[in-house]
Amino acid sequence: MLDANQVTEDLEGTTARLAKRRAGELGLPAIVELNQRRKRLQKERDDLVHESRELGPKVAAAKKAGADATELLAKTGANKERQKELEAEARAVEEELRQKLLVIPNLPHEAAPVGGEEDFKIVREWGQPKTFAFPARDHVAICDQRKLAELGERATKLARSSFVLWMGDGAKLCRALINFFLDLHSNEHGYTEVSPPFVVNEKTITGIGQLLKFKDEIFTVGLDGLYLVPTAEVPVTNIHADEIIPGEELPIAYCAYTPCFRREAGASGKMTRGLKRVHQFDKVELVRFCRPEESDAEHQKLLGHASAVLEKLGLHYRVKELATGDTGFAAARCYDLEAWAPAAKEWLEVSSVSTFTDFQARRANIRFKDKPSAAKQKPKTAFVHTLNGSGLALPRVVIAILETYQRQDGKVDVPAVLRPYLGGRDTI
Repeated sequence: MLDANQVTEDLEGTTARLAKRRAGELGLPAIVELNQRRKRLQKERDDLVHESRELGPKVAAAKKAGADATELLAKTGANKERQKELEAEARAVEEELRQKLLVIPNLPHEAAPVGGEEDFKIVREWGQPKTFAFPARDHVAICDQRKLAELGERATKLARSSFVLWMGDGAKLCRALINFFLDLHSNEHGYTEVSPPFVVNEKTITGIGQLLKFKDEIFTVGLDGLYLVPTAEVPVTNIHADEIIPGEELPIAYCAYTPCFRREAGASGKMTRGLKRVHQFDKVELVRFCRPEESDAEHQKLLGHASAVLEKLGLHYRVKELATGDTGFAAARCYDLEAWAPAAKEWLEVSSVSTFTDFQARRANIRFKDKPSAAKQKPKTAFVHTLNGSGLALPRVVIAILETYQRQDGKVDVPAVLRPYLGGRDTI
């Protein structure tokens, strides 16, 4: 969430930056009023605490001298009662302030392009689009012919429409990709592999600003008050919730595999054919924690790690920077990686690489503190910056592979980096 003091001290600047997100009326003046009220209550309480400390010795001195301390004791009692009232009122104000801050999106990065969905910026493109000397088949036709996935009745009878039943070589290809992603990031890119729960509680999903983003898409778990994870970002970022990380441990980098569950509300008719938009998909997520001054460099490093996967797979892709009005609720700046599907002739998003500055850390209370030094005998505790990106997400990577590596005889070549994960096979 945003810093209430920053909003108060620079209301005009905060309003101008949020306007770039095209978020509409956000009620910032009410946040300023609540924050000022909170400070007034805190000051009154602190003054009473100070007064009570001064009254204590006076009461003791009066009793020792045999003087009447009734008035002093009454004052002390009244102070304590008023302090309780102020504390209760302050808690109510702080909670109201927090609730209002929870629905305010992050401030966009100063370097992000300004505009809406169509105002993105193409940062770079890698590789060349595949051409064929034969009629190219799309991924649905390939899946049907090679019996890689059931996209119709069988999958639907197990759950409902828009779920997938991977079969045979299709299931093996997915497992190979997941293992390749995890090995690459943990062995070459320096990430610590973690395996988080696939369900989370409300505090966890609220803590990083994803409940609002996915509120219409989250699958709930019956009476248990839990949610199926919409993305591994949710549990992994919360690993350090309510913790103070030793400064010398930063940056911290985690990679994790989870299935992701989304209702995809309102997506009917938009990229719904085949594997493009489904309720359950596999993803390897990359999450980084760093110092504020390292945030921009860490963002570029994370983008490089996600891009490397596509290059090793030999897939034509592009990097697209989203404009401020199209950036996610919690993100300050975001790049999308899009792989080219040559048969369908369309770009498919396979990763979003985002920096959240201290927005998620404030919500989840993730801080860091350095050791005392000659320069800083009492170093301050500060909020970390968080970043994440898919590294990568299936099944759109599968679509790109099937359409890129298809052969005229109906088989599909296996990218060289995946062959060790498929028993050395070079085709499926």
